[in-house]
Amino acid sequence: MKHTVKRQLRRLTTERPYQVVAASAAALVLATGAGALLASTEDAPATAHTTTAVAELRSDTVASRGEARDVAEPSTAPPSSEAPASSAAPASAAASPSPEASSATPDPDVTSKEAAPKPPASKVLDYDYQAQTTGYYCGPAAVRNALSASGITRDQDTLANQLGTTYAGTNSAEDTTRVLNATVKGSPYKTTMIRGGAATPAQMDQLQADVVASVSDGRGVVVNIAGSATDTNGGWHSFPGGHYIAVVGYDDDGRLVKIADSADPSYYSYWMTTIDLANWAATRGYSS
Repeated sequence: MKHTVKRQLRRLTTERPYQVVAASAAALVLATGAGALLASTEDAPATAHTTTAVAELRSDTVASRGEARDVAEPSTAPPSSEAPASSAAPASAAASPSPEASSATPDPDVTSKEAAPKPPASKVLDYDYQAQTTGYYCGPAAVRNALSASGITRDQDTLANQLGTTYAGTNSAEDTTRVLNATVKGSPYKTTMIRGGAATPAQMDQLQADVVASVSDGRGVVVNIAGSATDTNGGWHSFPGGHYIAVVGYDDDGRLVKIADSADPSYYSYWMTTIDLANWAATRGYSS
């Protein structure tokens, strides 16, 4: 058996050497192709998976950088004169108006004027009347009666010292204003002078407004008068050398005033038109 195989091999080698070479070459090609095919078959899924993973990573990385650039990096484009698109703003910002648009700061002056109540058409203060104790104490007595309407008690002698009152009387409304402000909290009084021999319509209106404001505030008004005037009942009041009275109330929106007069305890209170009182105070003035 062994000899037969050897002979056949020698014959093949001797007679057809090119067939052996061809067969070997074919076997080598088949082996190489099979190996390559096997290698390709084993590597293909891994290669495809890796490529996909790299592609996803790059996609995520690009998106992440783009978002970071939108948030953190300032735009290099030139500013636009147009308003930004509404979609660029958050929904909450678009839905809610700005604080400036939704609520305006109220003007304190306007608010206080709107909130101030209208003065009553008529008001008379509670006061403690006292007649002047001397012929020249009308100034201290008028200031004392006006202060009593504010609930403040002062005696006439103390007020006379503060006013600088002498036998010739009290100098002017400037003095009554000074003493009233030294006594009443907040120094609310001011002096208004009526220089001419008769009051102008504007001065009459001013006196009316000042009386309403003071009495509404709970304060009496002190008026320095001279000459003669008639009250609403026809009473005649004449003080050629000058006199001081207190106004402690008003009626008809201030067109009428109630006077506390220290000169005559038997007729110490009466009503007078504001026009007559303004003319009575001409050349003098008042503290309100």
